[in-house]
Amino acid sequence: MSSHSWNFFRAGGFDQVKLETSDDLRNLSSLDKKLWVALALPTAGVLADARTLSLLDADGDGRVRAPDVLAAVDFVCARLRDPSEILRQPGVLRLDALNPETAAGRSVAAAAAHLLAATGRGDRREVGLADVADPKAIFATMPFNGDGVVPPFAATEPKTIAALYDVLSCMGGAPDRSGQDGVNAALVGAFFTACEAHEAWLVDGAAVHGLGEPAMTNASVALDAVRAKIEDWFARTNLVAFDARAAAAVDLSESVYPTMAADLLAADLKAMEGQPLARVTAAGSLPLTGAVNPAWRARIDAFVAAAVVPLIGERTTLTLGDWLAVQAAVSPYDTWRNSRPGAEVVGLGLARIRELLDGSAKADLLALIANDEARKPEADGVDDVIRLVHFHAHLGTILRNFVNFADFYGRRGPAVFQAGTAWFDKRSYDLVLPVVDAGRHGSMAGRSGMYLAYLDCTRRSDGLRSQVCVAVTDGDSDNLMVGRNGLFYDRQGRDYDATVVRIIDNPISLRQAFWSPYKKFVRGVEDMVAARAKAAEAESDAAVARAAEGAANLDKTAPPPAPAKIDIGTVAALGVAVGGITAAMGAIMGAIFGLGWLMPVGILGIMLLISGPSVLLAALKLRTRNLAPLLDADGWAVNASAFINLPFGRSLTQMAALPPGSSRDLADPFAEKKSRLPFFLTVLVIIVAGAAGLWAAGIITVPGL
Repeated sequence: MSSHSWNFFRAGGFDQVKLETSDDLRNLSSLDKKLWVALALPTAGVLADARTLSLLDADGDGRVRAPDVLAAVDFVCARLRDPSEILRQPGVLRLDALNPETAAGRSVAAAAAHLLAATGRGDRREVGLADVADPKAIFATMPFNGDGVVPPFAATEPKTIAALYDVLSCMGGAPDRSGQDGVNAALVGAFFTACEAHEAWLVDGAAVHGLGEPAMTNASVALDAVRAKIEDWFARTNLVAFDARAAAAVDLSESVYPTMAADLLAADLKAMEGQPLARVTAAGSLPLTGAVNPAWRARIDAFVAAAVVPLIGERTTLTLGDWLAVQAAVSPYDTWRNSRPGAEVVGLGLARIRELLDGSAKADLLALIANDEARKPEADGVDDVIRLVHFHAHLGTILRNFVNFADFYGRRGPAVFQAGTAWFDKRSYDLVLPVVDAGRHGSMAGRSGMYLAYLDCTRRSDGLRSQVCVAVTDGDSDNLMVGRNGLFYDRQGRDYDATVVRIIDNPISLRQAFWSPYKKFVRGVEDMVAARAKAAEAESDAAVARAAEGAANLDKTAPPPAPAKIDIGTVAALGVAVGGITAAMGAIMGAIFGLGWLMPVGILGIMLLISGPSVLLAALKLRTRNLAPLLDADGWAVNASAFINLPFGRSLTQMAALPPGSSRDLADPFAEKKSRLPFFLTVLVIIVAGAAGLWAAGIITVPGL
């Protein structure tokens, strides 16, 4: 166990480790991971330097885990004199900051000097992000860059360059660190193996060429064109030779002629394609001239000229023996041709293949590749420089958003999970998270205990679209609703049109919770009044309609029924109900007025009785507002409950306020005229309340009471 003494700070309801010194970084691997705030984060949807995240994600699976972070910290500690520099994030990596006492530090120093010299900045003693922004351009200045791949610009001899291009054209290329395609040992080996196999195949073909090239190829092609049709004809003749009764079924069908005669006879006589090559007889000799199916005449003539005459001599008919002899003469050639190895190098031709095999091309290419591989330490050193410059600039940010949440809770700058700032409903919101997986958000977001508004964001100018989740942590929700429009600014300062498309309702503040019952009561009264007004309007419209109908049918209408008698019991019941309500209200008012000078305390008590449960429930929920479920929904593995209390929540949502030193002109030319009725009602309430208090205290008396 490490004896390192750690310092912690408390924020979000849990202890978080401070990372301040080089010893903190050197001992980070000994810190119990249960004390880390996060154990993994995705590389997508995280507002950190993309190249640094890619370097951290060693296995390329789209996630950065605790071992990846520890490996990066160890990498930095092995190369810097003072690893804590990464926590201060200086703009450039100074060469004198590299540790000359370690082999890794010396290697990076040499590689950094080489990099600066190769890019024309050899007089400088520092390397910045701009110097390593394009690794391909850096390695393009290094013909041999240690990856075992040689691009054409690395060769100098014309013969070697030509051979290199031959390999590329036949076998394809492998990507070089410079960004160009080149050849490696595997490609060179496969290329020359193909050349050797193809040359041997060409030599072996001399024994089966017979007629020589291209005559054998022409014979094979002509034979393939008629093979199935000739086999079909001989099969028919064999059947007729076996049983003459089969001739009617397998010979040329006369039924095809009426169909053909109905149309213009095309020169190629397509309708005859399916008919036998010639009339089927037991004689078994296929005529090659004369009575041949006209649809096959041209192909039979080509077969005779290319295969029959050159291979077995002049024939006017083809017997089964002749047919077998032609196939036997072509079969070895077909077998040889179909087995052709080294197809990749066919385009080079035999002369170029032999030139490559007889010369030193293979040895020259392999020597270049060996030279490239020998430069691997130097080239890897350049890779280390690129890695170190990015870690020097951005690893501190990752640590403050992974090992702890110092950036978020310290409000020193946006955390890597904060997508930007949203503006709507006279507020700005800093806790805005990207929505990477809407499905996971749907199942996880409700567990955060926060009031959440999901925004669809669109830039019409360039078509950029995104969805974000906004945490509303101060104010109220009176004017927050689906369909509300606002603005969203991302971390690059780009503005988007934003529309609220979904809301997850939770308490926002104690102030909202206190007034919520009264607002609900007012809304209920408004809804009831609106409903009654609508019902009354409908009843009025129906009455007008009935009156109009009655006027139109006055002569046909029966006399109206006698008015119903009033039910005395109903009236009595209504009277009892009204009396009960009046008595209850009187008792309540009597109890309040009976408090005398403590009457304001009674009113306050009633208000607390009404608002207390709402405030208590809101207080319990507000204490448990948790950021972790929202980050987990975006693919993080958060290792703690990251609470957002009331003061911190107020810092994340800024309410509209006039700037300091502002003045206001309260004269509104369009303000509604003030009524004196509220004033008189207020005075009357004060007088009644005062009199009731004096009466309750016995200071004044009322005769008869």
